[in-house]
Amino acid sequence: MEKLDIKSRTLVELTGEFAQMGLARFRAGQVFRWLSRGAMGFEEMTDLSKDLRRELAERYEIRGAEIVRRQVSQIDGTIKFLFRLFDGQCVESVLMRYHYGISICISTQVGCKMNCSFCATGKSGFARDLFPSEMLSQVQAASKDVGERISHIVLMGMGEPLDNFENVLRFLELVTCPEGMDLSMRAISLSTCGLVDKIYALAEKKLQLTLSVSLHAPNDGIRSRTMPVNKRWPIGELMKACRYYTKMTGRRISFEYAMIQGVNDSDACARELAGRLRGMLAHVNLIPVNDVTGAGYKKSDAGRQRRFAQILQEHGVTATVRRTLGADIEASCGQLRRKTEGGKGHEGSL
Repeated sequence: MEKLDIKSRTLVELTGEFAQMGLARFRAGQVFRWLSRGAMGFEEMTDLSKDLRRELAERYEIRGAEIVRRQVSQIDGTIKFLFRLFDGQCVESVLMRYHYGISICISTQVGCKMNCSFCATGKSGFARDLFPSEMLSQVQAASKDVGERISHIVLMGMGEPLDNFENVLRFLELVTCPEGMDLSMRAISLSTCGLVDKIYALAEKKLQLTLSVSLHAPNDGIRSRTMPVNKRWPIGELMKACRYYTKMTGRRISFEYAMIQGVNDSDACARELAGRLRGMLAHVNLIPVNDVTGAGYKKSDAGRQRRFAQILQEHGVTATVRRTLGADIEASCGQLRRKTEGGKGHEGSL
């Protein structure tokens, strides 16, 4: 019999299953707390009898995330992790330190289907969705590694979170559970390249997380060349969905905009973008594009970034230029996995 993924279960589900096994209700709470603290095996659950631990191990498995490589930035202390999962697949996470606490950017899929031209992850193709337990395990393993509590989570690593909709929703339920990790929903950001149908579905949930939309262009012409998803859901449809989202949740949307030299960084692009967003509950996060994705793109220089932000602000749209962290370790996700799968760098730390 295939073992069940116990860490992906809610406390309510676990309580029901334990009741069917003839176990007392409080046992589910005990096990759930152990799982929320990152227990990797039932033998660690020392307040359970050996017989019960054996029974649980026969029925369930605990899917963790093993750290197989870690890179530490000598500039700002950012840490990039490569995790190996139960089936040998690998994903990346990036831990960043801010004045308000420690944030981790986690992966939601092994690879990605979206194939955005400036993203390293899509170049490796798509393997599978991550289970809720595997998303939790990235947070727990990184927290254990640094010996500190992680206060904020960003779903912006490998994969498109809304393409793994049900598993991501389950992860959000688990990580915010008061009996578990008890993270605030307002401390979580979820990024999407613009899956319009799923934005509508997420809006109906009325969650108080921060939605980040990877826009990266002010019009369909530029966006369709860099982001294939735009051919299915053009900007007009995406903006309509975003306005619906803000209406339903009352939450401001963060629009991510990768500044690509000579592609989307002109004054005209800034004015067109401002026209798209004017009157919306929105903020634009300008990001110097990653130079090492193999796409031949170059990031806009600092002066152009400031000018772009200035034009947006002059037109009533708030904008900031994102501070780059982990530049010396190629902290954007997808690159470490590609190198590892290509047979490079297995030996030792970087």
